[in-house]
Amino acid sequence: MNTETKSNFEAVVFDLDGTLLNTLDDLAASMNRVLESHQFPSHPVGSYLHFIGGGARMLAQRALPEDQRNESNIRKLHHAFEQDYRDNWGVATKLYPGIAEMLDHLIKRGMKLTILSNKPHEFTLTTAGHFLANWNFQCVFGQREGVPKKPDPAGILEISQELGIPPQNMLYLGDSGVDMKTARAAGCHAIGVTWGFRSQEELLENGAENLIENPNELLPLIDSLQA
Repeated sequence: MNTETKSNFEAVVFDLDGTLLNTLDDLAASMNRVLESHQFPSHPVGSYLHFIGGGARMLAQRALPEDQRNESNIRKLHHAFEQDYRDNWGVATKLYPGIAEMLDHLIKRGMKLTILSNKPHEFTLTTAGHFLANWNFQCVFGQREGVPKKPDPAGILEISQELGIPPQNMLYLGDSGVDMKTARAAGCHAIGVTWGFRSQEELLENGAENLIENPNELLPLIDSLQA
């Protein structure tokens, strides 16, 4: 092993839901309330593991019965969900165990921290601002009008430009196949986290270059990549 080879990793791009924050219960509760208020069947919380990841509109579409997924219903549920979630985003949401310590260590190493989520930008800023205020995130981007959502690499490329760091010098951590596709499309090093919403198989099938099962594995992984 060549110990003189030094990694150029300077920044980490994080997905938010399922990676830094366990938002599953609040997202499921909001959508279930909306479904029931519109006389549609609700779902077990576990079903939302597969509904989340494409933004709020896609969540509304996936939550509807297949024969009710027309534009009118999707738009109606999307709007109602955003209203409900605006009032209930912080009931059960919390940092995953070990995230705080991981972020502390990354900052001590001088790594720049950023977030790229398909969650609507307003909610990304709100939840990150509440739960992650103790750490300096250089960029926090949710789904914004005019910017293609993940897996399009536009968001990462924007972060790259803002930081002045090329994508190949950034790590990307996410819990879904969409995240892995985004990282690979942008040229980042794709790291899948297995404590989130999707399976190890999905992460590997979509291009994960490494998997970690616990946040405390990230620093040793970075050391191994720079060794």
